[in-house]
Amino acid sequence: MEEIQQDSNVLIKRRFEELNELRAKGIVPYAYSFEVDSDSQKIKETFKDGENLSVKIAGRLVTLRRMGKASFAHLQDHKGKIQIYLKKDDIGDTYDAFKLMDLGDIIGIEGFVFKTKTGEISVHVKSLTLLSKSLRPLPVPKETTDEQGNKIVHDQFSDIELRYRQRYVDLLVNPQIKDVFLKRSKIISAIRNFLDSKGYLEVETPVLQPLYGGAAARPFITHHNTLDTTLYLRTAD
Repeated sequence: MEEIQQDSNVLIKRRFEELNELRAKGIVPYAYSFEVDSDSQKIKETFKDGENLSVKIAGRLVTLRRMGKASFAHLQDHKGKIQIYLKKDDIGDTYDAFKLMDLGDIIGIEGFVFKTKTGEISVHVKSLTLLSKSLRPLPVPKETTDEQGNKIVHDQFSDIELRYRQRYVDLLVNPQIKDVFLKRSKIISAIRNFLDSKGYLEVETPVLQPLYGGAAARPFITHHNTLDTTLYLRTAD
């Protein structure tokens, strides 16, 4: 565990160094905004061979494969992942800045859609904007193959308790978890719309309970005189 902590500290230190190098190059590491006109799912569903389709999308870098003056990477947005292709000849000095970017960084790109020799729909980048430099490395799962040829995924973020307490990290490295939240949101929205149509009024009231829970924050504690017992204000409904 101590070795992992030391490795993590070295990576974080290097990312701060990269942040300073980017600023020295005149790159704004936390851009104010970036206008998008598409997403990964829409691009894959609408692109047709031979079509000249220009797009502007944004997302998080989740894979990187640098090859000298050209690179492949995968961008993950709210709809999924899509491959992007970058060439120094196309984006010039921005390519040198791209070398200082890491997994977890959020970027915005503008380019045209094409299909690689392997048939993967990708975006050929013509311009790139750094939107957010990630200073902490993500616990990205690693894939290995056993002697029988079976793929084994080593998830560095598999501790259930930790995943519940750091749900924001869980959603980043395990995007399939997001489906549960999307379904839950749609169910609650449907219930709310139905009750609204019937004239019901939604209110939120504080809840006192004998055992604290609902979140990791320290709860408000009070004493119920009639029941002569300690009660806790629920932190989150």
